[in-house]
Amino acid sequence: MHREELFTLLRTDLEKKIRFLEDKPEENIDSSLKALWHKAAGNSVSSEYASALMLPELTDQQVDTLHKLIELRIKDIPLAHITGRQSFMGIELLSDKRALIPRKETELLGKKAVELSVELAKVHDKPVVIDVCCGSGNLGLAIARFNLQCIVLLTDISQDAADLARENAELLEMGDRITVKQGDLLNAYDLDEYHEKIDMIVCNPPYISSAKVAKMNIETAAHEPAMAFDGGMLGTGIIQKLIREAPRFLKPEGWLIFEVGAGQGDFIAQLCERTQLYRRIETVSDHLGIIRVIVAQKK
Repeated sequence: MHREELFTLLRTDLEKKIRFLEDKPEENIDSSLKALWHKAAGNSVSSEYASALMLPELTDQQVDTLHKLIELRIKDIPLAHITGRQSFMGIELLSDKRALIPRKETELLGKKAVELSVELAKVHDKPVVIDVCCGSGNLGLAIARFNLQCIVLLTDISQDAADLARENAELLEMGDRITVKQGDLLNAYDLDEYHEKIDMIVCNPPYISSAKVAKMNIETAAHEPAMAFDGGMLGTGIIQKLIREAPRFLKPEGWLIFEVGAGQGDFIAQLCERTQLYRRIETVSDHLGIIRVIVAQKK
């Protein structure tokens, strides 16, 4: 069977059996099948990257492999875990069960953080950035990739996630520019050499309430670490702790920038104000006008 015929046949069959999640808009029937096709051919790429590639011819054995990969996807195994790759801000990253799969919505935070780091680099030589709750390292590594002047430190409470972030730094050949440590929020860097020495802290914290985490879709709940989502009873516990602790590490006029859940923005911005630790607080909204990022400058 010709390549185009096989693709059409598989596409028609897969379309009837697969479900797509709203928080992974880059995944559709074509991008998913292309990513699985390339994986069967021995090329590990994300769905976003696969979309722009030509399909290679497959051997009979590779076609058998493709069918097996499709079966995994139908069984709600995340595509990024099957391919072993996820794209974030155009960067191909390793992805597996050890950490949250980077979401497209977090690119709003990533782009703002890169923009802010560029402004910091105009004032400070080699600005220092900490990526807290780093997961696979996507935010910190994006900042390091797009701003070569930055020194980037990563940390996560999960040793597995910290290990994955370190592997991604090595994959991107940034191992000598990145420091990764395991620790709860900023604890790993709670040393005099870091107190009031940090130019920016960036974070994509867990912000879903515990009750909602228990009701997440099976694809997410069964294959991504719950601690990456669970923000406590109201979903804001970890965020509130971060808001309180960050100023001890930030330089005067340093920046804290982090993601919030839909509907949390106004409340979290008010929390920042009430602490009286920050001189300037801004918000960034998505294409629907929903606040998804808080930017707070220390006094």
